Amino acid sequence: MDADRARHRRVLLASFVGTGIEFYDFYIYTTAAALVFGGLFFTGSDVEKQLWAYATLSIAFFARPVGAAVFGHYGDRIGRKATLVASLLTMGISTTLVAFLPTYADAGWIAPLALCVLRFGQGFGLGGEWGGAALLAVENAPPGWRARFGSAPQMGAPAGFIAANGMFLLLGLWLTPAEFAQWGWRIPFIFSAALVLVGLWVRLKVCETPEFQAALDEAPPPKVPLGEVVRNHGGVLLGGTIGAVACFATYYIATAFLLGWGTKSLGYSMQDFLGCQLVAILFMAAGIYLAAWAADAKWDPRRVLAAGCAGVAVLGFAMAPLMGAGLIGVFAFMALLLFAMGFVYGPLGAWLPDLFPARVRYTGASMTFNIAGVIGGGLTPLIAQALAIKGGLEPVGWYLSAAAALSLVALLVLKGRASA
Repeated sequence: MDADRARHRRVLLASFVGTGIEFYDFYIYTTAAALVFGGLFFTGSDVEKQLWAYATLSIAFFARPVGAAVFGHYGDRIGRKATLVASLLTMGISTTLVAFLPTYADAGWIAPLALCVLRFGQGFGLGGEWGGAALLAVENAPPGWRARFGSAPQMGAPAGFIAANGMFLLLGLWLTPAEFAQWGWRIPFIFSAALVLVGLWVRLKVCETPEFQAALDEAPPPKVPLGEVVRNHGGVLLGGTIGAVACFATYYIATAFLLGWGTKSLGYSMQDFLGCQLVAILFMAAGIYLAAWAADAKWDPRRVLAAGCAGVAVLGFAMAPLMGAGLIGVFAFMALLLFAMGFVYGPLGAWLPDLFPARVRYTGASMTFNIAGVIGGGLTPLIAQALAIKGGLEPVGWYLSAAAALSLVALLVLKGRASA
């Protein structure tokens, strides 16, 4: 019993720490794109620069399904552990190298091209991260604990966000705007290298999951896992993808888009806005925990996800009035929205893997999650920026509500579909 508890602690720590580090890497890029990348790597008017900076965000989302296919292939054939180590290294190296890029003023078109290449590397690595971390947790979970164990990698998201935006907040307090724009923004990317070493140390200590071992004992691994997923589980792949769209749209509107719009169009200071986001993200962590507990103890992951989508759809109509009501309104809206996001994100760690059998679960869960990222998150900051330029925040709120409604429909259609 003590050995089982120790193994569970190692698994949960490895899922949480590794995912937290990879999301830290992803978020420091998102924050830098909202604050400084437009002016550093692109030319044109201020609006055009910001649009180009947001456009680079989408590169990683399109890279994520590619990474999901590649890492999923090896995760279903050789195991979860080795694949997770490789994904962490890919993400970490790509992130650290951003710190050493020249700007457009220094290298011309080479600078934005190199930025886009490294952003692709970030997305490629993260494409293999989430599915493997979720499987590492849920495939080691004791009976009745799958959603709570599956929430461990989900908790890495708010932890990574707090570390990333906390770093930018401190740099904003310590440095002048000129120092921050000239060299200060590079510090969070350099710090990533140390975090990756910590993540590798933790992940190298875990063992392969029992469910993967059982699947290997039952039959040889699939030669082409993605082909088997598409051929035998295509409907679930589509439904699971649409069901996960809401969490991406919610997050990237609440963080990347609103940070840029709030500081550059509504006139809030970077420090005040980041402070609001850092406190509001704690509501997301609370939502993740409550949602996972409810999914195990009261209902099931699908029903909890559906309730969260309904909440997000309602909150979309509150965006414009609350964001225009001063910092109190800003904080209230972000806290409510991120709390609701906990319910559309937390149970995904249990729900998506259980849609697929263990032999192709890494590929299936990773593809659904990351294709949903393309649909719900890849172009969302860019679309939201364009909508806001034309009509203010009201149409952005409608866009958010529509994304949540779309996921809700998919969740209702997939009632009863699970393989575990």
